[in-house]
This record gives sequence, C-alpha cells and structure tokens, in this order.
Amino acid sequence: MRVEFHPEAQTEFIESALYYEERIPGPRYRFIVEIEYYSRLLQSHPGLGQMVENQFRHLVLVQFPYSLIYTIESECIWVVAVAHHHKRHGYWHVRI
Repeated sequence: MRVEFHPEAQTEFIESALYYEERIPGPRYRFIVEIEYYSRLLQSHPGLGQMVENQFRHLVLVQFPYSLIYTIESECIWVVAVAHHHKRHGYWHVRI
C-alpha cells in the first residue's frame, strides 16, 4: 500500500522542516526522517493510528509535536494533514 500526501499536507511537511532548519541546525533532518519512518510504517500497518473522525486516523510523532492525519483508501493511505498539535482541531476538514 502506498502513502500519498494531500498537496496541503505536503506543504505543511515542507514548511515545518524549513521552520526547524531556520531555528536550530540539524532538527530538520530528524523531522524528515521521522515523517518518512512513519509513512513507511503505515504502509505495512495502516490501522496503527487512533481513530479521530469517521474514517480518519491520527498517528502521533514521537520527537516532534505533530500528528499525521490520514485515511485508508482502497489502494493507498491518504495523508490529509501533517498537523501541529497547537493548530485548531479539525482545521483539515476542508481538504476532504
């Protein structure tokens, strides 16, 4: 099963990585590695995340205050948000 990011989720991912790069040298790479690690983990264990909405799940990152918000489609895992924990809950609903 492949993992695909909604365009706005991809933007959140890139902007968050750049944020860490600007503030502190090094964490950007850890952030990218963690997102990639959990994306691969979801490929083999799509039901890993906790249910948050009807068909949506969230998977909390360990090293950073973010969650991957996703749904399981027939042939892919669709990540709709790389959500910072301080953002308004459910802001990503407009993407579905």
